[in-house]
Amino acid sequence: MSGRLKIKKGDTVEVIAGKDKGKRGKVLRVEVGSRRVVVERVAFIKRHTKPNPRQNVKGGIVEREAPIPMANVMIVSPDSGKLTRVGFKTLEDGRKVRFAKADGAILDQ
Repeated sequence: MSGRLKIKKGDTVEVIAGKDKGKRGKVLRVEVGSRRVVVERVAFIKRHTKPNPRQNVKGGIVEREAPIPMANVMIVSPDSGKLTRVGFKTLEDGRKVRFAKADGAILDQ
């Protein structure tokens, strides 16, 4: 894998490909090795779980979010709400930050 990751936990993204195209949500988890992200309320799957009394887990069918490829999501600019690509730049104080190419909004705080 080359380069820096442009999507981080907590970013708001929109799905641009696949069965959930058009849905927006917050990134809950980033899987770096497989280049996938888990997005809130997107790509639900059903898992059949066994009961585990030690961990206080009830058995049954559980719905949860599945990881989707990073290439299928695009960051939403916090200022304009538009979909945008991500760039990197260095600020005057020496910090390297991500910015939205659509409108120049800073993505890192």
